[in-house]
Amino acid sequence: MGNLGWPEIVIILVLALIIFGPRKLPELGKTLGQSLAQFRRASEDFKRTWEEEVEVEKQRIEAPPAASPESVAQTAGDAADMESSDHGESVDVTVEREESGVAADETRKDWM
Repeated sequence: MGNLGWPEIVIILVLALIIFGPRKLPELGKTLGQSLAQFRRASEDFKRTWEEEVEVEKQRIEAPPAASPESVAQTAGDAADMESSDHGESVDVTVEREESGVAADETRKDWM
């Protein structure tokens, strides 16, 4: 099983001419060409749609998460803690947020 050379293609064309006849062969060629063109268009459309979806997903991942009311309240509480604490001591702040249905804990250390 390998590549088709010119002798093999000529044999296939002669057999198709014998089987289908000279009247039917142009119609079959036209139908085959239209089918291949339609398949190519569908493939390109699928590829374009796939690339667009990947790009949208990349933008969604790279975009910062939207501020939820809980995180705004937590940020306000962090600001109040920072104002009331002495300068020079470290404060551990734990922020809980929910991203795409999965709760994530994030701890950061602020130096004041």
